[in-house]
Amino acid sequence: MPVVADDQADADQDDAEADGEVEVEADVEAEAGELEAPAAAEPAVGEAAAVAETAVADEPVYVRARTPEVPEGADISALDPEVKQELRGLPKGLADIVGRHLAAAGMLIDSEPELALEHARYARSKAARVAVVREAAGLTAYHAGEWAEALSELRAARRMSSSTGHVAVMADCERALGRPERAIELAREAQVATLAPEEAVELRIVAAGARRDMGQLDAAVVALQGDDLDEKRREPWSARLFYAYADNLEAAGRTDEAVKWFLNAAQADDDNETDAAERAFDLSPQE
Repeated sequence: MPVVADDQADADQDDAEADGEVEVEADVEAEAGELEAPAAAEPAVGEAAAVAETAVADEPVYVRARTPEVPEGADISALDPEVKQELRGLPKGLADIVGRHLAAAGMLIDSEPELALEHARYARSKAARVAVVREAAGLTAYHAGEWAEALSELRAARRMSSSTGHVAVMADCERALGRPERAIELAREAQVATLAPEEAVELRIVAAGARRDMGQLDAAVVALQGDDLDEKRREPWSARLFYAYADNLEAAGRTDEAVKWFLNAAQADDDNETDAAERAFDLSPQE
């Protein structure tokens, strides 16, 4: 698994990419069909590149992305308004190209996450100084299981936009990379009051998982407790919270309580996204 570059290494990479974005590459111009190629242009220095990471001297190695075929229906018009707004800072032809690949990534992220990541990497290679592009690359890498890449891209997006979003995803990447202590540190540093309620709940779930990774089973249970851990409440995130609480209760050996909360999770899970009912059944005494 690749090693994550630190923030300074990310910043150095961003500066190198900025040098390479003075000109639009010839292959982008050909795809757009509407950008005029510069005369006698030499290859850009520090050319923007997509991530295909290998650990070399503790820093990711960036290589050029191939151009994945854009599926039918992937169009910039399918993007959220705030994404389109950020892309307006690019030349029109380039904005359309980047937008199509971001739309393709969004279409494929659940069914074909690896292919979605190819599109996100390609978009990143053409617009690495646009925060929303780095954010999309990070989230797509996360869904594809590329934890180090996801963490690096989301760090870059946060620096560019001063956003506190996706901290739960970043903490989960730290867990996946075998660094639960860093996940807990991220959770402590996050300004929970400024996070959306769903993001704050996800962060608690990740922090509880990190505690569990470290063998702190009782602390994992406590980390999930709060006013919203109420079986009578029905929020969009209630099923996930109840399920995580039940799962950690089981790990701590508190089986009867785990059954109760798995049943609560099943009742709150209107979309049948969890196996809470099955977990409750498996833990219940069988005659």
